[in-house]
Amino acid sequence: MSLKQVKVTLNDGGVIVEPGALHFHKGNIVCDANIGGLGGFAKKMIKKQLTNEAAFNPLYRGVGEIFMEPSFSHFLIVTLKNGSIIVDKGIFYCSESTLEVSVASQKNISAGLFGNEGWFQTKISGTGTCILESPVPISEILKYNLDNERLQVDGNFAILRSDSVKFSVESSGKGLAGKLTAGEGLLQTFEGAGAVWLAPTQPIYKSISAGSISSLAAATYNRNNST
Repeated sequence: MSLKQVKVTLNDGGVIVEPGALHFHKGNIVCDANIGGLGGFAKKMIKKQLTNEAAFNPLYRGVGEIFMEPSFSHFLIVTLKNGSIIVDKGIFYCSESTLEVSVASQKNISAGLFGNEGWFQTKISGTGTCILESPVPISEILKYNLDNERLQVDGNFAILRSDSVKFSVESSGKGLAGKLTAGEGLLQTFEGAGAVWLAPTQPIYKSISAGSISSLAAATYNRNNST
């Protein structure tokens, strides 16, 4: 593990950041509350309730350098060109002000009920660059570009997909015999054309964070040395 720090260089541009992420900045930079009027206020409050993102993200504008707080987290740099992506709730970190961060609702009932992602996720649209806080190192992320294909995964470790990719939840096999022989239950299913990014090792990191792996290792050690 090593500390990382995100640096943003502004040249008459703007960057939207997570509240509390700023470490320091240098140059002719001003901060905007970025509320967006009464209508914008309502939309941001709805976004906060439906996703794990902050309601109000500070907007820094001007010329200079901005440094975010040092962190042991992993970061992904994603560039969009008049496109839209759907990402896991809570992983948005910062973006150019040319991008819009909003709410995307599940278009499939099965995805909302059984997808383990909830009915709403974070949508990032437009042209510009955004930074996401990844649950795993970038070297452990598998990036697939579907060409009218289907991708099915057992678990909720897909952290990003193009808005053009259809997301649903399907049974692993057809009929009772298929379910029994497949040995799996419901699978997250991605279909169409576009990008899907997977973090297959994410469940392991969650287990480490929760302390279950260390507890299991300690229990095994104690059992082996209890004679």
